Amino acid sequence: MRYGYWLPVFGGWLRNVEDEGMQASWAYVQRLARRSEELGYDLTLIAELFLNDIKGIEAPALDAWSTAAALAAVTHSLELMVAVRPAYHHPATLAKQAATIDQISNGRLSLNVVSSWWKDEARRYGSQFDEHDDRYARTAEWLEIVQGAWQQQSTSFSGQYYSVDELVVEPKPVASRHRPYPTLYAGGESDAAKSLIATKCDAYVMHGDPPERIAPKILDLQLRRERAGLPPMQFGMAGYVIVRDTPAEAQRELERITSVVPGSPGYGNFQDFVSNSKLDQQLSIQDYSVSNRGLRAGLVGTPEQVAQRVRELQAVGVDLLLLQCSPQLEEMERFSEQVMPLVERSQRVAA
Repeated sequence: MRYGYWLPVFGGWLRNVEDEGMQASWAYVQRLARRSEELGYDLTLIAELFLNDIKGIEAPALDAWSTAAALAAVTHSLELMVAVRPAYHHPATLAKQAATIDQISNGRLSLNVVSSWWKDEARRYGSQFDEHDDRYARTAEWLEIVQGAWQQQSTSFSGQYYSVDELVVEPKPVASRHRPYPTLYAGGESDAAKSLIATKCDAYVMHGDPPERIAPKILDLQLRRERAGLPPMQFGMAGYVIVRDTPAEAQRELERITSVVPGSPGYGNFQDFVSNSKLDQQLSIQDYSVSNRGLRAGLVGTPEQVAQRVRELQAVGVDLLLLQCSPQLEEMERFSEQVMPLVERSQRVAA
């Protein structure tokens, strides 16, 4: 199992807690990233939204790509998975920008390709907002250009959304036998999304869910991948973590963070997200209390209970956990000290 975490570029993950003790600031995120390497974390996901959908649109939110470039220069081992939305980034310029950041980080950049869902943000930023399946058609062309630019000396492409003629990107990303170019992660639950991801990306990232719901999703993507004649994928999942000494303490914390009501800063985006996404199950207000259905992962309880759930997720094929917690640094320290050793110990025994 690899352990990753969401960089708190929005100042936290709770829609009912105004101040979580982690500012949306460079000072906080660079301190967190450096410490996370010492704690044994493998990866950080840097989400991209220009508006803050957690604390309200007037709250601060760091830009993903400038933050990634800065982190590339001050970290040493951490994989930097940066979210990118094709509607906001022309593929030719993004390919160039990403290749440069990958060079700065010595091959530690990866992309989380996200087809936009927030219609109001697109309006405010003057961006095109396509309907659902059109967004994935745009993304397919976008990926064709980016991958071509990274792998070929010169690439040309003409499609419905993008055209480039003899595009040259130099220097290229750092290549190795483990990855010819930055790993492409993506998520989605519609058929259009899964078809695209199985054929164009390297890894599938999922919203939080229990193992019995995750297992068939992984099997579905594995079968799509095999039919396409492509090598196996990686599988990641979002999860919100609460680790406490007793189940009762964990339950009290859970109750504290799931009291989102109409009028909370992030509540206004709930309907926008649901109406512009094709989810495979209903999303409750409690689920929306933290992002990406993180609580459904079941990473709540004592260290032993959480470690057991990690083992169960690993058994069905999850090989990357993308953790959220609050406050991020303190809870990540607790997870690394109390949960990671239990999982590692059980793996050694099993071997």
